[in-house]
Amino acid sequence: MANSWVNSAERIGADLHLDLSDPSGASGSGGRRAALIRALREAVRSGRLAPGTRLPPYRSLAADLGVARNTVADAYAELVAEGWLTARQGSGTRVAMGLPPTPSRQQRSAERVPRKAPARARGPRHDLRQGTPDASAFPRAAWLASYRRALQQAPNEVFGPGDPAGRLELREALTDYLARARGVRTEPDRIVICSGFAHALRLLFGQDRGGGSGVLRGPLAVEAYGLGFHRELLAAAGVRTVPLPLDDDGARVDRLARERAVLLTPAHQFPTGGPLHAERRAAVVDWARARGGLVLEDDYDGEFRYDRKPVGAVQGLDPERVIFIGSVSKSLSPAVRLGWMVLPERYVGDVLAAKGEREAWASVLDQLSLTDFIVSGAYDRHVRRMRQRYRSRRDRLVAALAAQAPHVEVTGVAAGLHAVLRLPPGTERSTVKAATWQGVALDGLAEFRHPAAEPDMPVRDGVVVGYATPSEHAYGAALEALCGVLPPAEEPGPDGG
Repeated sequence: MANSWVNSAERIGADLHLDLSDPSGASGSGGRRAALIRALREAVRSGRLAPGTRLPPYRSLAADLGVARNTVADAYAELVAEGWLTARQGSGTRVAMGLPPTPSRQQRSAERVPRKAPARARGPRHDLRQGTPDASAFPRAAWLASYRRALQQAPNEVFGPGDPAGRLELREALTDYLARARGVRTEPDRIVICSGFAHALRLLFGQDRGGGSGVLRGPLAVEAYGLGFHRELLAAAGVRTVPLPLDDDGARVDRLARERAVLLTPAHQFPTGGPLHAERRAAVVDWARARGGLVLEDDYDGEFRYDRKPVGAVQGLDPERVIFIGSVSKSLSPAVRLGWMVLPERYVGDVLAAKGEREAWASVLDQLSLTDFIVSGAYDRHVRRMRQRYRSRRDRLVAALAAQAPHVEVTGVAAGLHAVLRLPPGTERSTVKAATWQGVALDGLAEFRHPAAEPDMPVRDGVVVGYATPSEHAYGAALEALCGVLPPAEEPGPDGG
């Protein structure tokens, strides 16, 4: 049977699949001509060839199918005469306009059964969910410039299988940047590029698509409030998580016992918003040294501190006892699937073995683009610009609450892309429900509480507000809507208390 794939992308912009098998068994030029006519008619009927689609020239189609040019010319001519195709000088041969596709037998059968039209999903009018930067602020022009430079300067090897450790150029750029901006002490050969924090957890504890297995085992101590998605990921890998209570100084690391490792967000506890106190930062490193344990540092938004200079990384206290994990999901966009692990030397080989022999997650071209973005200074400029914008967003949130809901407190330090609003006791669920009815999307604080958290730890009602998520022009309306769904102040008792 002749080749059924038409590979004329340079002439018409796409591949074309034509089945030239003849049920009648006819052969010769007449049989091939009839088979081609039948295949083209079916492609138009089914909608695979839409009205106006340009077909390949005779010579290209004949070469791709292994038939004579006259066979293609005769087939085109007959379909033009029948009205299936049109042919104009300078425009080539195209599928005729105004030919609705004929539904297949399966489609006709399905149409006999009445179906209820699916309800269209409607998004919230005001999205104040945490975890996402302002998508409208992505530095498109600067990123495109970096991408072009990276593509023009990329060596040929870039277009082959990627190094699972990540491009050396990016690891060198991150070594300098993390030392300067976050106080991280490392070398390029101790950095492994990944696609983000969740991917890092899968490499460290679970099964990765590259074929390797995780390098660490539980039990793992975690903060009593955190992302449920991360706990689910760890549970799926068979890792038991043990919650540490939280107070105003951060996680109670003095409660660490026989756990093998502890996962912390020390710069800005997620989601409650407080940093880990300096004494506890030193204490958790001492615990790791004494017990042979490991600290996993999630630096998810460490660049965004507004009240003073950002707190340095715990990793700088002991690079051999801390795994530092970061990404660009908050600083740039979660669409740029790039993150990094700064590892103690003894874990580098195991993590690379878990990742596999080839890079299967992080685009090499994106790695080179990020390299240029950092080295050129564009990343620093973007972070400074977004730091100013998000600080203004938080200030506007605080001002709006002071004016319209002064009984609602903003907790935590001035940092990050979200804030927790402390609510009157017993009002969290009703507030989230009221917000949903009014088209305001936000998260209740209880959603982030570890199910095994100590019952005597204070249970506080609150909502988590992602003030970075809306675009700049939509933020004012989002604040008005938020203040409109917050509960009123508690009425004083009969004694005035």
